[in-house]
Amino acid sequence: MTKNFKAAADAVLNETVTTGQGVPGVVAMVTDRTGNIYEGAVGKRRIDQSAAMTTDSSFAIFSTTKAITGTAALQLIEEGELDLDAPARTYAPDIGKLQVIDGFDAKGQPRLRAPKREVTTRMLLLHTGGFGYDFFNENYLRLATDHGQPSVITSSKAAIMTPLLFDPGSKWEYGTNIDWVGQVVEGITGKRLGEVFAERIFKPLGMTNTTFEINDAVRSKLAGVHARNADGSLTPMDFELPANPEVHMGGHGLYSTVGDYMRFIRMWLNDGAGPHGRVLKPETVAMAEKNQLGDLKVTALPGVIKSLSNDAEFFPGLSKSWAFTFMVNDEMAPTGRPAGALGWAGLANLFYWIDRQNGFGGYWATQILPFADVASFTGYMRFETAFYDSLSRRKAA
Repeated sequence: MTKNFKAAADAVLNETVTTGQGVPGVVAMVTDRTGNIYEGAVGKRRIDQSAAMTTDSSFAIFSTTKAITGTAALQLIEEGELDLDAPARTYAPDIGKLQVIDGFDAKGQPRLRAPKREVTTRMLLLHTGGFGYDFFNENYLRLATDHGQPSVITSSKAAIMTPLLFDPGSKWEYGTNIDWVGQVVEGITGKRLGEVFAERIFKPLGMTNTTFEINDAVRSKLAGVHARNADGSLTPMDFELPANPEVHMGGHGLYSTVGDYMRFIRMWLNDGAGPHGRVLKPETVAMAEKNQLGDLKVTALPGVIKSLSNDAEFFPGLSKSWAFTFMVNDEMAPTGRPAGALGWAGLANLFYWIDRQNGFGGYWATQILPFADVASFTGYMRFETAFYDSLSRRKAA
């Protein structure tokens, strides 16, 4: 890493915290295949407290949980325990009970019918299973508002027992699909998802600060979630996911540190190898990083619950696909991220990328709602762009 990148990255983090309607605090890191080449932390964990944001701060990592669940599923495919194209109810029977919602009748009751085909784990991994989120989908929001459908943040089984929004396999829509992949993994292994992660992913990677179950050790370093108000100000929220969740939510339920997540990113950069053992076979990684959606494309996310998400899209105007289980930018991104790289995000404005071609990855962590916060997302884009600017200068030298 060049000194120029460290200076540029430090400036981005500082400006994102201190300029205008900024963020309370941010942790950002970049890794190569060997180890972290940049670590930065600026600001406070909560604006109403004095504790500084540090590189070992804990975060609710929301949907950046998904790729870890996908990795557990890939391991079971390798072992011949999981057939991607078998009905998912083979492993998670309750998913077979779900029907498709075709709107609402005159009395406001949901109209339900049988799906035309069964949900498979392949569909779940690709977000074509038929599931959504209430903060991105009007029908799910109506089910929540008028019919008491629980939010996914309750970490309850009832929260994922939702109707399908469309016939499985017919379109891409982002939602609780990966929570169901977690149920598939549990059905095959006979263990809770957190146990599976601990034994099969966290141990070989040396991830010691990642858990579904928040405790005092996590709380002692926890970055607080903040709400961005209409006037741009921030209000700290006493938000926590359930300490003893009924369901280990494979789509969003983990707490972690950025340093721990970098270990996971390095595994993907190193063809599945970890410092204490192999997590995936090289051929599995090579398969999993490719577009698996066929001709379907990743679409924009409409912010239906404005307190949770703004309208959001990565790299508008560019083609985006889905792999197992990441977004793939099909074209070179404006930041300099090459075509075919992997990435995704978490609801409280956490973002990462994995560039296997060049051997680098990065993670940007804040705790702000709604998603696609202008200050945090702009800061992240500037951070990634600064990295690729430094990389191109190094290549040119």
